Amino acid sequence: MATSIAARFSRITAASAFSGCRNVIASRSFATEAAKTILPSSDRVNWDYRGQRKIIPLGQWVPKVAVDAYVAPNVVLAGQVTVYDGASVWNGCVLRGDLNKITVGFCSNVQEHGVIHAAWSSPTGLPAETSIERFVTIGAYSLLRSCTIEPECIIGQHSILMEGSLVETHSILEAGSVVPPGRRIPTGELWAGNPARFVRALTHEETLEIPKLAVAINDLSKEHFSEFLPYSTAYLEVEKLKKSLGITI
Repeated sequence: MATSIAARFSRITAASAFSGCRNVIASRSFATEAAKTILPSSDRVNWDYRGQRKIIPLGQWVPKVAVDAYVAPNVVLAGQVTVYDGASVWNGCVLRGDLNKITVGFCSNVQEHGVIHAAWSSPTGLPAETSIERFVTIGAYSLLRSCTIEPECIIGQHSILMEGSLVETHSILEAGSVVPPGRRIPTGELWAGNPARFVRALTHEETLEIPKLAVAINDLSKEHFSEFLPYSTAYLEVEKLKKSLGITI
């Protein structure tokens, strides 16, 4: 009886060993077949792994960026866009000058996820280009379209400025404000609301702080600029993956 039990146990052990060996052989053969199927295609496209295009020419118009201006890697500048000296355009912004000109003046800044556009024409008869003059701060998530912002102004976050609107010098627009088409915000005033309304006149001390904010953001942009790489390093990972798969680079 002991002999029959031992024989049965031997058969079970052998069957298990054979099954495991068969699985290993099958997995190895599958891996070999998979490796053989990964081959470069004859009509394979040479992809560019540097990330999205930051500068997009449109026809004869090419965006112009000053040497010491900071434009974040994932910003999109298209068409008639000019970013002047000391200006900064931060992450996620889109400046689309396909219909008219967009200018970001000296030491001005457009903060995260701002969208700036320009229409063909303005309802006020003024130039339909979007003009941001010197020492202007545009808060994050703001939308500007065919408007003019004179020197030393602050536009709060999530603000909207429509066609033909004008923000005169030394003015502040509170966060979340909406400036209707053709509306003028006089110099030295604080406006807020939807639609934007006069709140109060700014003090002399408050007007002095406006350019200081723009200068502080300019100083901060220099730190980002010193760490900035023109292209992302994603292509290095792609080349490493190609080599591991045996694909010719």
